[in-house]
Amino acid sequence: MTARPYVLLSAATSVDGYLDDMSSDRLLLSNADDFDRVDEVRASVDAILIGATTMRKDNPRLLVNSEERRAKRVAEGKSEYPLKVTVTASGDLDADLKFWHHGGEKLVFTVDAAIDKVKVTLGDLADVVSVGAELDWGLVLDELGRRGVGRLMVEGGGTIHTQLMAQDLADEVHLVVAPLLVGQADAPKFLGTAAYPGGSTARMQLLEARAIGDVVLLRYAPKGRA
Repeated sequence: MTARPYVLLSAATSVDGYLDDMSSDRLLLSNADDFDRVDEVRASVDAILIGATTMRKDNPRLLVNSEERRAKRVAEGKSEYPLKVTVTASGDLDADLKFWHHGGEKLVFTVDAAIDKVKVTLGDLADVVSVGAELDWGLVLDELGRRGVGRLMVEGGGTIHTQLMAQDLADEVHLVVAPLLVGQADAPKFLGTAAYPGGSTARMQLLEARAIGDVVLLRYAPKGRA
């Protein structure tokens, strides 16, 4: 059986746990040094995944920005950019978004009911795969493993982070906490309500705690709960 990728969840939040506020502009939670750290992590993985909602809301290019890091990937026999992956159950994607027109190869996971819609929308912009009648994260990870993805970086959104944590599929979490308070009930949060493995008393293993300017990076191993 092909090994599933090592799954790394990456997020930046306010002190009160929000990924963004309710304004039309993206809330910048990280600083320049931390953005560079994220770029370094991106350069180290085989694939980067975001949900379709995050793609529509933030319209990211999702690239490795450093030319030096991209050149190092190529010298190591890798593609210049990691594979870019998204998931959608509705099939509501926009072919004009930046995600499709920058970087290297793209892959979409969807469900049987939406696969034709996605293929018509995207044409040859991405490879499109259905994982069945419902979105199954185990099948997504199995397929990524078959495609040679050894390390997967997941950059959101909160629904995807919640699902992967609740299903005990995350191997590592990089959580950056910014010295901000959002306090808006309807703003998106890093994690939502779920039956997490081990319940509320299961403590994750802390791998690292590091100040990066005015933010703090916390690295956790969710499967190392005690």
